[in-house]
Amino acid sequence: MDLTSAKTVKNILEENNLSPKKSLGQNFLIDKEALEKVVKAADLSKKDIVVEVGSGLGSLTNLLSTSAKKVIAIEKDSKIITVAKQHLKRKNITFVNEDILKFNIPEKKYKVVANVPYYITSPIIRKFLEEKYPPSLLVLTVQKEVAERITAKPPFMSLLAVSVQFFALPKVVSHISPCSFFPQPSVASSILQIIPYNRKKGLGKDFNKNFFTLVKVGFSHPRKQLGNNLKALNIKVSSNQIKSAGIDPKQRAETLSVEEWVLLAENLFYK
Repeated sequence: MDLTSAKTVKNILEENNLSPKKSLGQNFLIDKEALEKVVKAADLSKKDIVVEVGSGLGSLTNLLSTSAKKVIAIEKDSKIITVAKQHLKRKNITFVNEDILKFNIPEKKYKVVANVPYYITSPIIRKFLEEKYPPSLLVLTVQKEVAERITAKPPFMSLLAVSVQFFALPKVVSHISPCSFFPQPSVASSILQIIPYNRKKGLGKDFNKNFFTLVKVGFSHPRKQLGNNLKALNIKVSSNQIKSAGIDPKQRAETLSVEEWVLLAENLFYK
């Protein structure tokens, strides 16, 4: 069954009285070259366990199963799973009918590879990066604009960029045109590779909580000077404390790197 053909995918859906659900962000990736780029970016071996989010009819699932030890395909649409199982009978594929945001990852060592529903891109990334056992690698197709925001550098940082880059190193692997999907989305997409790393060593107790409290307050009014925004913190902040972190209180939040936010948090909460 050729799941890289728009005609085939359309016929399968019609034969089963199904249609892509906008409410679930169902835009099936059908471009063979794009699918191969996604799998290549995941650098899979026969030892890898892969968690896939939003498997749809299984075009990516099928390709992942040929390269990995096991694929856990999480799909919220039970009817789509029923159809996918008819065409994908590999023993190393396990379908799970579940909302990914409520799903407890059963593995300690795994990778995430997915054509994610775009409307929950940020919550999905946050879920995996904040897991007790985060994946060793994430490879996701996301909106191009979102990929660019996530990988931004100063002076174009955002709360999203800091939130991802605090936990991981994100990189755009390639871009994907709307015609690579069925149905076609209205925006271009990107393949985003995210490599998590450990920031726990050397940081104070409850550092993550304090760090994100600081960053959220810092970005609360992006066009205002950082010193003014930080007056809203529940601790007293002086200009000297900000300066001692090597930061000008007159800077805006978007001009700070993740490392500067880390230094600022250490100065404000742990000194």
